[in-house]
Amino acid sequence: MSKQKNSDVQVKRFSKGFILAHAVNAISFFVLYITALPMYTEWFDWLYPILGGPEGARQLHRIFAVVFITPTFIWLIMDPKGFMRWGKELVTWKKRDIQFFTEFVKELFGFKFKHIKQSYFNAGEKINSLIQIFTAILILGSGFPMWFPDLFPSAVVQWSYVMHNVGFGLAIAVVIGHIYLSVIHKNSRPGYTGVITGKVPAWWAKEHYEEWYEEEVKKGNFPDLDKKKKKKGA
Repeated sequence: MSKQKNSDVQVKRFSKGFILAHAVNAISFFVLYITALPMYTEWFDWLYPILGGPEGARQLHRIFAVVFITPTFIWLIMDPKGFMRWGKELVTWKKRDIQFFTEFVKELFGFKFKHIKQSYFNAGEKINSLIQIFTAILILGSGFPMWFPDLFPSAVVQWSYVMHNVGFGLAIAVVIGHIYLSVIHKNSRPGYTGVITGKVPAWWAKEHYEEWYEEEVKKGNFPDLDKKKKKKGA
């Protein structure tokens, strides 16, 4: 059964809680980045009139710093089961996860590769999540002394500026990679609809998350594409 013939078959991948949390996280991150640019270099002073001047930029930065904390709670409250599954998978690593990266490099550079059976989150997504967690802790942890400098020793405040820059630098690198792999790279692009509608093409889900897909087939939630293919060939 070809991918084209199955392109209209969609399966649910993400909950409303995840979709909302992902959107809030993305929007708040980019607002934080944009509002921070003119504060760090005069090259972006042209943004000040748009942001309401230096004071307006700082105010927006602080507001969205608070918003940036909320996605974790949104997902946890709206979809606790999905949130716990994410946490469990982040600490669950198997041999197949190491094999995934070998094939992923081949896929990334356009060489012939094979799909390694993965669960709900593949190894690449696990690494992405772990790095995002690390950078978020670094950004938020360093941002607090910057916001309330009178509560901390001057040395802590000074180092916070350094750590804040390092955290955002790493985060931007991760975000660029994430956008490329989820939106631009042709093999991953079908999954982009998942973070907007919650659904992805069935054939794509089976190829990229075969173990999870098979589990859902056994539960009766997803169509058995292999079975349909055999019937077509009969």
